[in-house]
Amino acid sequence: MQEILGASTTNLWRLIVARAEAAPDALALIEGDCRMTYAQIIAAANRIAADLVARGVGRGDRVAVLSENCLEYALTQLACAKLGAMVACLNWRLVAPELAWCIELVQPRLLLASDRHRDLARAACPALEPVDLRSLGRDGDTTEQAQAEDGFIIIYTSGTTGRPKAAVISQRAQIARMCAFRLDLGLTLDDGYISRAPMFHMGGTEHLFSTLLIGGTVTIMDGFQTDAIMQTLREFRIGWLMTIPATTELLLDQLRRDPGPIKGVRVVGAMADMTPAAVIDEVTRLLNAPYLNSFGATETGMPPLSGDLIQPGTMPRSLAKKISILTELRLVGPDGQDVAPGETGEAWVRGPTLFSGYWNADQVNRDNFSGGWFHMGDLFRRSAEGYEFAGRSKYLIKSGGENIYPAEIERVILADPRVADAIVVRRPDDSWGEAPVAVIARSDDTLDEDQVIALCRANLAGYKRPKGVVFIPVADFPRSTSGKIIREDVEIMVRNAAT
Repeated sequence: MQEILGASTTNLWRLIVARAEAAPDALALIEGDCRMTYAQIIAAANRIAADLVARGVGRGDRVAVLSENCLEYALTQLACAKLGAMVACLNWRLVAPELAWCIELVQPRLLLASDRHRDLARAACPALEPVDLRSLGRDGDTTEQAQAEDGFIIIYTSGTTGRPKAAVISQRAQIARMCAFRLDLGLTLDDGYISRAPMFHMGGTEHLFSTLLIGGTVTIMDGFQTDAIMQTLREFRIGWLMTIPATTELLLDQLRRDPGPIKGVRVVGAMADMTPAAVIDEVTRLLNAPYLNSFGATETGMPPLSGDLIQPGTMPRSLAKKISILTELRLVGPDGQDVAPGETGEAWVRGPTLFSGYWNADQVNRDNFSGGWFHMGDLFRRSAEGYEFAGRSKYLIKSGGENIYPAEIERVILADPRVADAIVVRRPDDSWGEAPVAVIARSDDTLDEDQVIALCRANLAGYKRPKGVVFIPVADFPRSTSGKIIREDVEIMVRNAAT
């Protein structure tokens, strides 16, 4: 029986080695002028693995990395995948005390840092001298030790309250996420990926390795560089051009100036319900590619709800989500029972793309996985069109005894082409307890408060209409490292402005 089970499992390292054996000269990783084939990345990762073993790294150990995006970062992750060690991907945007918590939480065997971030690494962890990330590599043989359930990477959640949690993504989950990535988006081995999101986010690491598992070419960039992205689009076909709302606008500016000839994009964008409809319409037409109407998380990957593509030039009537492949999904009420169709419930998810829990957080894991499902904390309502996002379970507005989910109001406001970005927050109200306030960045200064209220009146129940509208420049929105507007910070802005 043990032999049968062993034959039915694999790991990330073996599958990428298989790609190298099938097409050793195929391009795997590109950074600037440096280009590495699949055969070359396996050879480089073997040298890094030998160095890590000489420094005492073995299966189950954590290797913390503080670095900008670079080839060495990805190669070190690949080397750790061979050893069954996991890479804790540190956020270089944090200050030293915040990083100290993240490092202490996972107790790494080794701390690696790039030149750019070495001083920050030393300040965050004086007891562990950082090793130069780019210096790793020595001759020597290492044994592939990894098992499917071994941790591959640790990504720290970017919650807006409390300290970050360390989400462990196993090799099994990464392989399953590749399957969902490929099947949901219809990707092939000819489709490349631009890894420009920080590698301490899933957009920088998960999709990079999904592409390598497929056999595609990954171009690594240190941040969003419009000129470099356009150059890549002219040379390679890109499967998923991953942009978030803020970077979609930057891409649009470049495409308007120089649409150029490009090799092709299979899918563009993400987070459609956070993106103005006019932006979706324009970017899909300019790239002749559908827009991804997605909803996933660090803990789940692209699932549970990234199965819908908005076709080019389409102004969708609904941004309801469709379930991803390899996913089971329930909508559950506070009583732990499935809600009726049309009612709002928390998304509970089960499937092979799920992470392996939060590191060193037993009680949190017991709470979040009770009943054998992962409780996302995200609220949805199932309609005839699909799953409609209703907000976070921990952020709702209770006005006069009614529950108001900000996403419902935001969806209406963002559909207006005069809106560049928007978010709805709560503020205290003497009559109702709390009331919704819309904070909007305009793309057309003729839009005023009365027009916003009229827009909401035409599409929402009376108690859901904003009781106030605040206009700010788009650059004034506080954002997380993934580009999402930080709702709690906007709420503080609104409260301070009212006092």
